[in-house]
Amino acid sequence: MNWISNYVRPKINSLFSRREVPENLWTKCDNCGTMLFHRELSAAQHVCPNCQHHMYISPRARLETLFDAGVYVDVPVPEPIADPLHFRDQKRYVDRMRDARRDRGEHDAMIVADGEIGRLRTIVAVQDFAFMAGAMGMYVGNAILAAAERAIQHRAPLVLFSAAGGARMQEGILSLMQMPRTTVAVQMLKEAGLPYVVVLTHATTGGVTASYAMLGDVHIAEPGALICFAGPRVIEQTIREKLPEGFQRAEYLLEHGMIDQVIPRQNQRDQIGTLLRLLMNKPPRIHGDIPFAAEKADPDVPAAPDAEAAPPA
Repeated sequence: MNWISNYVRPKINSLFSRREVPENLWTKCDNCGTMLFHRELSAAQHVCPNCQHHMYISPRARLETLFDAGVYVDVPVPEPIADPLHFRDQKRYVDRMRDARRDRGEHDAMIVADGEIGRLRTIVAVQDFAFMAGAMGMYVGNAILAAAERAIQHRAPLVLFSAAGGARMQEGILSLMQMPRTTVAVQMLKEAGLPYVVVLTHATTGGVTASYAMLGDVHIAEPGALICFAGPRVIEQTIREKLPEGFQRAEYLLEHGMIDQVIPRQNQRDQIGTLLRLLMNKPPRIHGDIPFAAEKADPDVPAAPDAEAAPPA
């Protein structure tokens, strides 16, 4: 055995021929197991092209596909007390929050944005399930109040995308107090005569479902989304009976009159834009109209790049 030709040379060749391949080029569909190239998945708004399973999409990616030209501004949210109960389980609450902010790159579980959908100014709040399961804490309550106040200030509709595992246990009763607080915010919108549209995404459960997620003028859901207060496993263990197939999924709730529509993610922008114009008693948008091109731009909403110079569609 020649150790130079059989061991040393292959080792040297492997060092010089090694290629760095990113680990995040492919994503496996949770439903059908298809391996999906990350660029194709992003272009499809994180919907599996093979089985149409709606996978997790980040709030920023959702906002970019929802607003005209992907242009929007963040709405400031008041900062609550950092750790009111000095809570500690496996780790301190402040440490858990620090880790979540580092991993997600966001301050908390909800983002509020101001932009235009189909040439209509709209306030949008998006809950992030990947941030501590989208748990409803004081910051989420502040975010919904800030969104409602912004909508009332500018006479704009409010669209909320819900996704949560319930209340945030690290904030105890202060988290549960966000249920009446957000109910008050929704009532403020109703008294101002402004539409409040809720898009229920996977998964919307617990105290969120018992408050602002089910108080909309119109309720839309994504296909296959789990929408409930107590989950199917908890109910089965309580009543000791097998639940119907698809129980508490979006299609089941639509069939039983709990929600108004089930809309695939790729169609949400157009259908939400049309719905908001109907609710705001606005004329329909001209098909092919360029966003921000003909109407006077609002000073608080940035215009799309080169919108005025773009030729008509």
